[in-house]
Amino acid sequence: MRRFFSSLRRPRSLSGLILLAFAIVVLPLLLGTVSAAIEMRNLAAASERLVVNGVAATQYTQALVRQVSTLERTVRLYQILQRPALLETFKQNRNLLVQTLDNFARLPGDPDRSAVINRMRSTVDGISHAVMSTSPARMADALRQFTQLSRDSGQLSTLAGEQTDRELKQLQRETEATRYRLFLQASALVPITVALIALVAIFLVRPLRQIDAAIGSIGHGQLTTPVAVKGPSDLEALGHQLEWLRVRLTDIREERNRFLRHMSHELKTPLANIREGTELLMEGAVGSLSAEQREVAGILRDNSLRLQRLIENLLSYSEWQAKRSELEVSEIRLQALVKSAIETYQLPINAHRLHLDLQVDDLTLQADRAKLKLILDNLISNAVKFTPDGGTITVRARANEMAEAVLIDVADTGPGIPPEERARIFEAFYQGATPQAGLVRGTGIGLSVVQEFVHAHGGTVEIVDGEFPGAHLHVRLPMAAAARATSTEKS
Repeated sequence: MRRFFSSLRRPRSLSGLILLAFAIVVLPLLLGTVSAAIEMRNLAAASERLVVNGVAATQYTQALVRQVSTLERTVRLYQILQRPALLETFKQNRNLLVQTLDNFARLPGDPDRSAVINRMRSTVDGISHAVMSTSPARMADALRQFTQLSRDSGQLSTLAGEQTDRELKQLQRETEATRYRLFLQASALVPITVALIALVAIFLVRPLRQIDAAIGSIGHGQLTTPVAVKGPSDLEALGHQLEWLRVRLTDIREERNRFLRHMSHELKTPLANIREGTELLMEGAVGSLSAEQREVAGILRDNSLRLQRLIENLLSYSEWQAKRSELEVSEIRLQALVKSAIETYQLPINAHRLHLDLQVDDLTLQADRAKLKLILDNLISNAVKFTPDGGTITVRARANEMAEAVLIDVADTGPGIPPEERARIFEAFYQGATPQAGLVRGTGIGLSVVQEFVHAHGGTVEIVDGEFPGAHLHVRLPMAAAARATSTEKS
């Protein structure tokens, strides 16, 4: 029995919850409508009674006036002619008058009207006895009683009109009272209905919001929070499916990162051998090289360096995704770190005759050296890849007005980032359609690593328009990143 009432209190399906919500919201409105209908029906019935009784009273008073006049005329003729036929006519008119008085007495009325009707009955009885006696004296007395009978007929008409006026005023008062009650009822129903709608919305929207939040988290790759949906059984089942999907995606991501780590480590050894062999060739360890051979060896060295940076990006991204490694904060001279990052790309910069516009202030900040170096490497690498021969790369770094953050800008004169690609440019492994320079195409995780490491420092990275013709990336880093494993080594 307890389980039964529990199932009544909490619907087991979304359709049941919606039906219950509809019933809860509609019930007060339905009760208000029924109450208003009853009130209006009562007013209509009262109005109908007033009209019917008023019309009937008017008809009876008019009939009484006519019948009294007719009865008087008959008595006068009978007094003169003494014909039996006139006596029968008198009896018929008297019965008709008595019947009208009886019908009038059945209508709702006050005691004064009942007293007048009873007096008229007595007067009619007295006239009847006088007429039946055939005594001239009594006949004359009967004729004098018609004056009182006519006066009573007029008084009945006046009393009927006064009663109609009283009932009409009473009906008006009842109408005003009913209107006021309906207004109060409607005023009470509005907040009650709004409160019920809000209550239903809480119970109905909460599981939907939980599902929406879970889908959004899964869609943005935030797979650490378990999916928990409380509500109807079908929505809870959907929540279980989303939780299964989250676990499955987490496993897939771990497998991918594990594969990237293994493959990156496997590639580093042969790549190191290639770089070592190329350096030996460039140094003339196996004999002097011709200009053409030295150019080929230079191409091998440049692309081996690029491959090394790609592998380092893969390792850094894989490590960050797998372990969410903490920052190792130290004191860093930003100007020296920027120059070190640019030196890595000096050969392709010279080969493509690129111009450098360096505006780096001599700032000192607290950050993770390795991650900040990788941020700069990837930003400069992108600028080098997409800047055409003879173009310009701008690197700026300065403190903001409050001196609590460092603003770093890296811009180029290349084709820029198309608007349709900007929503995904920071996604891992996403590669745009813009052609890249060089023989080795990137992995598509450079800007993803930049965003990950910038956010790890509590900063932001965004694409800026208007100042430079090509791509312009703006990084904002706090002067002192929150450290968990801090090294005090000064750079």
